[in-house]
Amino acid sequence: MTGANARAAGMPAEHRTVLLREAVGALAVKPSGTYVDGTFGRGGHSRSILGHLGQSGRLLALDRDPRAVAVAREIDDRRLTVLHHSFGGLAEALQQAGIDAVDGVLLDIGVSSPQLDEGGRGFSFRFDAPLDMRMDTTRGETAAAWLARAGIRDITEVIRNYGEERFAFQIAKKIVAARGERPIATTVQLAALVREAVRTREPGQDPATRTFQALRIHINQELEQLSLVLPQAVDVLALGGRLVVISFHSLEDRIVKRFMRDQAVPDNLPKDLPLRAADLPQPRLRLVGKPVKAGAGEVSANPRARSAVMRVAEKLAGKAA
Repeated sequence: MTGANARAAGMPAEHRTVLLREAVGALAVKPSGTYVDGTFGRGGHSRSILGHLGQSGRLLALDRDPRAVAVAREIDDRRLTVLHHSFGGLAEALQQAGIDAVDGVLLDIGVSSPQLDEGGRGFSFRFDAPLDMRMDTTRGETAAAWLARAGIRDITEVIRNYGEERFAFQIAKKIVAARGERPIATTVQLAALVREAVRTREPGQDPATRTFQALRIHINQELEQLSLVLPQAVDVLALGGRLVVISFHSLEDRIVKRFMRDQAVPDNLPKDLPLRAADLPQPRLRLVGKPVKAGAGEVSANPRARSAVMRVAEKLAGKAA
């Protein structure tokens, strides 16, 4: 979304919603339906959903970032309910909002552009800032606090598993040695240590990129939250309801892909097992279309869209039916 289009939609000009048209189109919004935007961010998807809803429709918007929640609460629309809540607790949030079942759940996973671009949040090594990295700044441990107490093995595992960084052990050793001299309290300090430890890097990529990604994912338990929300989303969807998930790196997309596949093809039993068709587990989801990626025009206008992958599934059976 361009700056002009963002302003026209009522969003901050600096925020560009990825796969806006594609994601809202995949929800197949019904005017009288009830929907969840599990990651409000700066509201691009939510505003578009509201634009497709009729007067009897309803939208529940969740975000664990207090700044995003503040933006959401500026929208004066009786059809919109806003909660400061992580999507990992989707069922609890729906209960709090008095909603039993929904016609669609949209999840735009990962860090948002405002979080990266607000230097004081500590998500980016482009700014000299306190090493925070929490999406929800009202609770939890900061990246600086975790790095001050974690052992070499734990730091190595986080950087290797979540950042897919082959120099994870060297980085962990450097961090533990450095913190013995003074606390690692800022993004600039951490980025400098990583650059010293990483011997080679892909052209055009800062050596600190993978480590910052890994710490952010760990501090916010992003993959755990994703694994928690997916089964909850299927449970609360009405028959024919859509689950739309936009991921931004392979770790997220792998979880989404496997979950949707397993829910669409649940029969993993041995072929020779004597069971009647009626006794076999029934699929709960139907995969809708192929994975969708941002087009060349969107990537040109917003390079962060390059890695986005959208997957869509439709509810066939389950609790909310």
